[in-house]
Amino acid sequence: MVKLNFIMLSFVVLIVALTCVPSLAVEENEPKKLWDQCVVKISPNCALKIISQVFGDGVVSIPCCKELVQEGKECHDTLVKYIADRPSLIGNESKYLKKRDEVWVYCVFVSKAVSPA
Repeated sequence: MVKLNFIMLSFVVLIVALTCVPSLAVEENEPKKLWDQCVVKISPNCALKIISQVFGDGVVSIPCCKELVQEGKECHDTLVKYIADRPSLIGNESKYLKKRDEVWVYCVFVSKAVSPA
């Protein structure tokens, strides 16, 4: 639980830094698309819920699933991969990427199930 809180806090700090200090938005080798297109497509609350499910034992709500599906799979994959590549998490990267895919499948399913036909 402490590790999950650290991950969530790190993500929040990252998002705040990116929105407040544009020069931090893109490191030399990081895809600019990550920052310009993906981070802004989902609310911070839902981002934390998604991260909590991928990297811990949280549960993503249906409204957050809808946001995730609207964000798109490419953005979801890119953001989770970016976080999973951190030195403190890289040892469990395959586990996190598997959970990332499970969250995506679940969110697509519930989003379709609750959407009006």
